[in-house]
Amino acid sequence: MAYSVQDYSRLIGMAGFSETLLNNHFTLYQGYVNNTNKLMDSLAAMLKEDSTATPEYAELKRRMGFEFNGMRLHECYFSNLAGNGDADKAPRLKALLAKDFGSFGAWEKDFRATGAMRGVGWVVLYQDNLTGQLFNQWINEHEAGHWAGCTIILVMDVFEHAFLTDYGLKRPAYIESFVANIDWAILEGRLK
Repeated sequence: MAYSVQDYSRLIGMAGFSETLLNNHFTLYQGYVNNTNKLMDSLAAMLKEDSTATPEYAELKRRMGFEFNGMRLHECYFSNLAGNGDADKAPRLKALLAKDFGSFGAWEKDFRATGAMRGVGWVVLYQDNLTGQLFNQWINEHEAGHWAGCTIILVMDVFEHAFLTDYGLKRPAYIESFVANIDWAILEGRLK
């Protein structure tokens, strides 16, 4: 089964994100989809040829997590944008964030602070599938650091390609634009 590139062109014209930045980001995302499909084909061929006890097979298996998660994290990222940042559109989520962080403002402060940390990666708001508890987590690479048994609720890309074109090294300004464009209704739908 091949994966298809999703169309996120509806984001063009979104405040705080230039068309150039978004088109560059869409192209990067397309590469993750293409590479996921290529890796799946290569791994299937190697399995069919009984070439699994090779360093090449092992490396492709390891690479699969990077490409697949790169694809999925970008899909979550793009799909949780183009809202107006109105958290009241997610009353259940807003109440859970207030409960788990002490207040909605405390959650937002922690989310922004996590995104402003030194380094590149992702900020992910997770929900623990067993307890329902919400956590903000830093992810260095696509395939490393994800919390097992948790559902992704919100994703913010903090690799340079997500903000450098429009904001230079002013990551807090990018985070401000990101938060202002969250589609909270989408996040509410991701809750378990």
